[in-house]
Amino acid sequence: MLYTLFIHNADPRDAGISEDDMAPVKAAFETYVKDLDEAGAFVTTQILGMPEVATTVTAVDGEPKIQDGPFADTKEYVGGIVVIDVPDLDAALAWAQKCPGATYGTVEVRPTALTWSRERQWHQP
Repeated sequence: MLYTLFIHNADPRDAGISEDDMAPVKAAFETYVKDLDEAGAFVTTQILGMPEVATTVTAVDGEPKIQDGPFADTKEYVGGIVVIDVPDLDAALAWAQKCPGATYGTVEVRPTALTWSRERQWHQP
């Protein structure tokens, strides 16, 4: 079953964390992804750009509206995702507990309800 781990964290710049300070975190994530891959659970991961480079799009009432910046002004944001393929929620939670993001933020675990591929169109994974 596919699960997405959403890594929520505060802006490291607000805490005065430099790129050099991030080196151990990056190394921990590299080890984490390699462990997921060796276990056959790794699907993909994405580290997202900072919220100020986000652009939001809506078409409520049929009128497109494009706005620079994040949708909501919050202290925490989704900094990245990891998609894993594991047998059940217990396995997903076990991997979430090992996620380096849990040491400085929150890891939200959410199952994939539907997915799309060229071969199968919309389907449950």
